[in-house]
Amino acid sequence: MKYWISIISALCVVIGVYADDSIAVARQNLFDEMGGVEVVQDSAIIRLLNATIEGKQELIEIDGYRMQIYSSNQHQVAKSEALALEAKLKNQVDQTIYVLYLPPFWKVRVGDFRTADEAREYKKNFVEQFPELTGETYIVRDKVKVLP
Repeated sequence: MKYWISIISALCVVIGVYADDSIAVARQNLFDEMGGVEVVQDSAIIRLLNATIEGKQELIEIDGYRMQIYSSNQHQVAKSEALALEAKLKNQVDQTIYVLYLPPFWKVRVGDFRTADEAREYKKNFVEQFPELTGETYIVRDKVKVLP
């Protein structure tokens, strides 16, 4: 009797392994046919996830640099232009975008850089990607949020 139970158990294990392999192959074929999945998310999400993984959940605020790409005091249009620029760039840049109202100016700033060199390097790549913003893009000192 023990002999038959052992044979039946072994047969079940073999069938289970074969079934798992078949499912894995079917799943891979499905992904190959779909052509992949594109995930679009804000860069702040990646930084927060990495911080959680490392056990450091809170960002600290330090003196640093950001890249300013818009500033206007024409109150009637400045807010809508700033928000439109944020919406345009939101999924195209890998840094956080900040829309600020510092009376009487509406400003759009990008990034949280510890050093001016980091900000300049990012600016160089940014103006290559968005040459229409070259004239209004410059580095400014600001309080930035970074991981400790």
